[in-house]
Amino acid sequence: MRSHVGGQFEYELFGLSIRSEIELPELRPSEDAPEVDVVIRWGSLDKGPVEGDVRAARQCLVLSIPRVAYYRVQAGREITVAPDRDVPERNLRLFLLGSAFGVLLHQRGMLPLHANAVEIGGRAVAFMGASGSGKSTLAAWFHDRGYKVLADDVCAIGFGDDGVAKVRRGLPRLRLGKTALEATGRNPQRFHHSYDGDYDKFDVPIDSPAGSPKEIDLAALYVLEQAERFDIHPLTGVDAADAVFAHTYRGGFVPAVGAERSHWSNAMRLVQRIPLFRLNRTWEFDRMEAESRKVIDHALSVAPVQDTSAE
Repeated sequence: MRSHVGGQFEYELFGLSIRSEIELPELRPSEDAPEVDVVIRWGSLDKGPVEGDVRAARQCLVLSIPRVAYYRVQAGREITVAPDRDVPERNLRLFLLGSAFGVLLHQRGMLPLHANAVEIGGRAVAFMGASGSGKSTLAAWFHDRGYKVLADDVCAIGFGDDGVAKVRRGLPRLRLGKTALEATGRNPQRFHHSYDGDYDKFDVPIDSPAGSPKEIDLAALYVLEQAERFDIHPLTGVDAADAVFAHTYRGGFVPAVGAERSHWSNAMRLVQRIPLFRLNRTWEFDRMEAESRKVIDHALSVAPVQDTSAE
């Protein structure tokens, strides 16, 4: 049962405790959070002319999603949602938990990447890539073989007081196209479309056991690319930094949010502390097993299994 207080619902996402007037069945219920980090509420917003799809003001950004809603994201702490008439709630939640939260993470000084993250050997390994690069299909492969998927599509990176990069636990779902669903042995008729309309993606819930860590140390980053043969090679210096900037989730909002300095600082800290690699794959399902096993071996060679016996 979802945690709720006074008609409002309490959830957890990206290590943040959320109190929402909108029911968000995709999220985990809050686990005894003493403080609320983010408030989500219904509201009415000025729906006058918008230049592009963004209006920015001090500590506030308004997103306009045609035929869906306006989302006002304020100071990394509040999201107000003004929906269009008769919009399906699934569509409303898609942009709320995607673009609007991407803005909020930037406002909070975090580094959201267009990536998934999997726990391998006790640490997080993240795979960055553009839409259609096979991130979620790879995450499904890991999930189906017993690996814990920490995030899919949006991977939020935070830094501890010691400067260690940590992956914050993301949405407990995979987003797969019909071909990927069928290739991984799933029946598309059992899953809901991510968006009601012309959108060939499905939401696949995944396990998220109570008491799971809200964040885990990041060990390595891979950039997914399609190629004729499998290969992994390191990215360093400018190439590594460019990869992080290119795969920042909703990076186009950074100037509007006024987060250029924190974004630059976080990106530089990441490439200085975390090894980056370009991962070339063939994208052929019959080779996925062998290639993914090679990825595991490589990740473990970069970050050996963490000893948790003393914890």
